[in-house]
Amino acid sequence: MTPPDLLDSSYYGPLFRLLADMDADIAGLYAEAGIEGVRTRFVGPMIELGRGGPLSIKEIAERRKVSHSAMSQTVAAMRKAGLVEPAEDSDGRKRRVQLTARSRELLPFLQAEWRATEAAVLALDAELPYPIMRAVADLQAALRTRPFAQRLRDQLAGEQP
Repeated sequence: MTPPDLLDSSYYGPLFRLLADMDADIAGLYAEAGIEGVRTRFVGPMIELGRGGPLSIKEIAERRKVSHSAMSQTVAAMRKAGLVEPAEDSDGRKRRVQLTARSRELLPFLQAEWRATEAAVLALDAELPYPIMRAVADLQAALRTRPFAQRLRDQLAGEQP
């Protein structure tokens, strides 16, 4: 008997694909608007820089609630795409980045898209028999009790929850 394919039988797969599909739809709006080189993960940091001026990677990471490492990689990709540049710092202790002129031109569209995405998700939420964000909050609460990393370790060790 052939074991089920790990990927085809994935319980987590539909959620992953749903989020990826929604992300692709947002990216499709950028393409329709003729915006190249902007990934959806860049928009939050770009909005932060637009409202907060030059910021360090640590500051952006804290505001976006992601790890320093993840934000460092994002900022490096944004720099490569020509969306951020080093900012002059008066005391020279912190390395800050700022939006490029191109990013400042794109910012109004990206802010409008962010607001539209929020509104679309809220409207979608209203169509469901229960709010999806309640499910997210419930998941977060369960993970505060027993973090996902610990759950993975337990599964790898053969323990059952």
